[in-house]
Amino acid sequence: MLAEVERWLTTRSWSATDRPLHQILAAKQRTNQTVSVVLPALNEEETVGDIVAVIRHDLMQQVPLVDELVVVDSGSTDRTAEVAAAAGARVVHRDDILPRVPAVPGKGEVLWRSLLVTSGDIVCFIDADLREFSSDFVSGIVGPLLTDPGVHLVKGMYDRPLAGAAGQGGRVTELMARPLLNMHWPQLAGFVQPLGGEYAARRSLLEQLPFPVGYGIELGMLIDSLHLVGLDALAQVDVGVRKHRHQDGQALGRMAAAIYRTAQLRLARGHLVRPALTQFERGEDGFEPRTYSVDTEERPPMIEIAEYAARKVA
Repeated sequence: MLAEVERWLTTRSWSATDRPLHQILAAKQRTNQTVSVVLPALNEEETVGDIVAVIRHDLMQQVPLVDELVVVDSGSTDRTAEVAAAAGARVVHRDDILPRVPAVPGKGEVLWRSLLVTSGDIVCFIDADLREFSSDFVSGIVGPLLTDPGVHLVKGMYDRPLAGAAGQGGRVTELMARPLLNMHWPQLAGFVQPLGGEYAARRSLLEQLPFPVGYGIELGMLIDSLHLVGLDALAQVDVGVRKHRHQDGQALGRMAAAIYRTAQLRLARGHLVRPALTQFERGEDGFEPRTYSVDTEERPPMIEIAEYAARKVA
């Protein structure tokens, strides 16, 4: 590990308990910064309501840490939108945001569009499939941004149990993302959960970043932030344990392919020879190929979008 990263681990890695809530609230009041929380959601009716309810109760009603709570529904076919609204979130549908640009499937697409329907100086993203959710996820990762003006992006770090075994989740992280980062961006080797979906950043940073539309969003954002603001502006906070739905092996393969593609573009910005992934499933006549396209599109920095620029002027 680089000496720079070892130093970073001691100065930019914290625990959620390092900043008590009263300290965070005092910093928010002193700096007059606002906080938006965004949950990207697709068919998460079982979990999204509980997450919204906890954030509203703990961080909006009990204390004024979160100024707006938005669920961006990316085309759910279940009751995700209804459940989220009933729990107290403002629900916005992906296709209603910037309709002149046809939406494509993908988490990064939803996060990119969310910048147009939120106003916080700090934007916190939380996945909508978390179970046994604690509001420490929000206060823990927002805290450094409110208390330290030198920090621009904060990732959550946590244990990810799989089938009862501690630390066995995050398979794509260990098999794809971590090797890529260690080999090509060793300054980022200190991040425990580089692909984690719980993180917060200053709007002033997010609006300057391109957004991969799919699974590559977290890796791309981390790499691009490193180049834009430097390692010392990035941080991570230990928020305990993350329990969520795990995907099957083939879904993880598609995720890994998208992440590799995101890394490839940032290494060379070159031409992709074959942006597709073929996997195999056993059928009646043996193994049958299934070919999936790999996300090849990225959205430009939001600051380049006319509607966003006009909103800032207004």
